[in-house]
Amino acid sequence: MKLDTSMAAAPLSECGASARAAEEIGFEAVWTSETSHDPFLPLVAAAQHTSRVQLGTSIAVAFARSPMVLAQIAWDLQAHSQGRFILGLGTQVKAHNERRFGVKWEKPGPRLREMIQMIHAIWDSWQDGARAQFEGAFYNYSLMTPFFNPGPLPCGRPKIYIAGVNEYMCRLAGELCDGFHVHPLHSIRYLDEVIRPNLQKGLQQAGRKPAEVSLASSVFVVTGKDAEAIEKTKRRVKQQIAFYASTPAYVRVLQVHGWEEIGRRLTERSKKGDWAGMADEISDEMLDVFAVVAGEDDVVDRVKRKYEGYLDRIAFYFPATLGDEARKRAIVRAFNGAA
Repeated sequence: MKLDTSMAAAPLSECGASARAAEEIGFEAVWTSETSHDPFLPLVAAAQHTSRVQLGTSIAVAFARSPMVLAQIAWDLQAHSQGRFILGLGTQVKAHNERRFGVKWEKPGPRLREMIQMIHAIWDSWQDGARAQFEGAFYNYSLMTPFFNPGPLPCGRPKIYIAGVNEYMCRLAGELCDGFHVHPLHSIRYLDEVIRPNLQKGLQQAGRKPAEVSLASSVFVVTGKDAEAIEKTKRRVKQQIAFYASTPAYVRVLQVHGWEEIGRRLTERSKKGDWAGMADEISDEMLDVFAVVAGEDDVVDRVKRKYEGYLDRIAFYFPATLGDEARKRAIVRAFNGAA
């Protein structure tokens, strides 16, 4: 299991130094997200200032860009990083696609499947000289002249991860992708009953092996120097869990535990703008299911025991800060089994 980190939303001028620090501390990968900044531009700076860590998006909103645009961005970042880039894609939800990005929302699962297929077809043209050919219900590709072909990469094509919550996305990852970003709102029971069985179905359909698809996630962690610090962090993590659980698209995670009524209440609170009060709906029992709660001396061991055999790579979710640089180094050393 690898320990990754995320790059906090920051000006581009700070991204190179941030990535370099993460590499020097010992993290295995640096991930960006599509929140208040573009997810790809920081990785240009990150690639320039690092040589070892993998660099990826977790996630870039897929339908805000065409398959060709994504293929080109990923190709250039793979070349620039000398083979360290991972293209992480997610569908986002209907409201954000239509009202934030201004793009059409239709059949997200099948559409993402075609997007990945077309990206693969484009990369086949560039890497292996394959004919420009893909025809689907949402995307078509039949033109690639030498003028627009960047040519093959010595380091090979990028990897593609997708993010998801429900069954279709798990099967899609197993069928076509190199990795699957498990949503931070998850539980071991959800991994056992939904994620892994459906991932296996996709693998079987494509004749692939489990080792061909990595499972990654940011995991909620509640920790602190003492009981008072832990209690303060609990509130922040409950707030973030409540935010995710208020989204109807994620209700399946709650249903596994019989908590769908809590999800409905959270949705109603969100519609009223009661963001602060939503954390009150998350009990300590729910927190224990969706997060790891432990003191600073035990948190690494608790995280590893919970996720060993389930996830191939993890990052601590941002509400539970790792503290200063010395603390980050100590956590990385402990995670890697160093004294």
